[in-house]
Amino acid sequence: MLAGLITYLWSRSQPLVYEASSSVITVRPSDGVVGATLVPAPLLPIGALDEALRGSTVIGSVVNALKGSQLAAPLKNELVKDLQFELQSGKISTVGLTSQLDQGGNGVYTVTGQAPTSAAARVLTNLTTQALLNWDENRALLSVQQALKVQRSQLAEIDQQLNGASVPELERQTLITTRALTQRNLAQTSILAQATTGSLSLVSPAIEPLNPVAPKPTRNAVLAGLLTLLLGLGVAALLTVTDRTIRSEDDLLAFGLPTLGMIPRLRKRDIVLMGIVRAARQAGLYEAIGFLRVNLLSSVNNQPGKRIMLSSTAPGEGKSSLTATLADGMASSGQRVLIIDADLRRGTQQDVWDKYQRQHEWQQLVGEGGARNLQEALRDPENVQVIEAEPNVYLLPAGPGLHDSLTLLNRDDLGDIFKRWGETYGIVLIDSPPLLAIADSLVLGRHVDGVVLITEAGQTTLQAVKQVMRRTKEAKVPMMGFVLNKVTQSNRDGYGYGQNYSYTTRNSEGS
Repeated sequence: MLAGLITYLWSRSQPLVYEASSSVITVRPSDGVVGATLVPAPLLPIGALDEALRGSTVIGSVVNALKGSQLAAPLKNELVKDLQFELQSGKISTVGLTSQLDQGGNGVYTVTGQAPTSAAARVLTNLTTQALLNWDENRALLSVQQALKVQRSQLAEIDQQLNGASVPELERQTLITTRALTQRNLAQTSILAQATTGSLSLVSPAIEPLNPVAPKPTRNAVLAGLLTLLLGLGVAALLTVTDRTIRSEDDLLAFGLPTLGMIPRLRKRDIVLMGIVRAARQAGLYEAIGFLRVNLLSSVNNQPGKRIMLSSTAPGEGKSSLTATLADGMASSGQRVLIIDADLRRGTQQDVWDKYQRQHEWQQLVGEGGARNLQEALRDPENVQVIEAEPNVYLLPAGPGLHDSLTLLNRDDLGDIFKRWGETYGIVLIDSPPLLAIADSLVLGRHVDGVVLITEAGQTTLQAVKQVMRRTKEAKVPMMGFVLNKVTQSNRDGYGYGQNYSYTTRNSEGS
């Protein structure tokens, strides 16, 4: 509808175009013989007249005739300019020619001309028709004019011989006889030249049209609307056929793992203004988060201290936000939750909770004093402090961006460290880097009780999930299931990251 409306308004704004037409018919001229010389008007070949209309001879004649016409100067100059430009570009559209001919080339030609006014269209069409008739007549006279040229040359040669002083009398009489015959032939050819009319004859001249032929806003609007509709349907069908992204729970069934939860998309404006935790509360995600919480606890037999790692295939699929909202949901049911931000290259958990509440208190995790982020804690795991993000939710931040994170994580006692830190908690949630970005998540996955893969509806591809499943199987990572995140009816893009598996430190790219 929008395309049709725009086309309608655009068509209404275009200048009017009138079209006039005239008709000419092909006439086979009679053959004529002068002496032994055949001088017929040749039959016009099929397509020759159309080519002539595109040539400089006919268009040049039309331009010269327009300059001397009685049309208004601005209109006259506009038509002359258009014809000259079309002649240079080789695309003649202001004047046109259609034909209805039999196989012998006999039939009717229709000449058309378009102009801003009906009077100008009539004048242009008649001038074009006359230019074509003149061209055809000149074409027909070519053979006769050639015969005249030859006969005049013969006559001049005979006169030159007669003027010679040493011409015998018998030869002189012969030349006189030949000269008389040549003069008679020349006179007959001159008469024939005046009678030659070519193979075209005017049937009806152009008259002024009553209505313009363009623009036609209603027709154009309907065509534009239908074309846009067909194009949209084609694009939709093509996208549907070629779409290889995860859009529903059915798309994940082929991987043999359960879908633990389906989380609706939150409005980006609410997340920016209130933070993910408050936005999730106000959006009423308790049922979706509660369903996910029940499935997770059932998978680990509801045993305290279990370590669950949440990861994704690529950045931007919502694993960090989901980790925070899941911890908030578990805390509201009375569980103590420890969040470990293990994304040492680009940790975001502290930013998530700072958006919820900036005033946090540090609590002792183990030992006395000590480290306040995961990087320092892995160097001294016996003395660690955590942030009390909210009642029953405790966070160990990742720390500043670290390029060589794999060296710090690649230690045999990592599982024992996580187990000792989570002894007093109902569950430990580990926010890890994307599985297809770097190898950190595969290392972390060996030291947890289960891994949940976060997929984004309409964004995560089936191929990406296949790669994750293959890598985790080779690394012997215990996969628990999937979460389909950011579910909407339209499945529009979420945060605009797209499928980008590049992964750099947070300090170089931002959160």
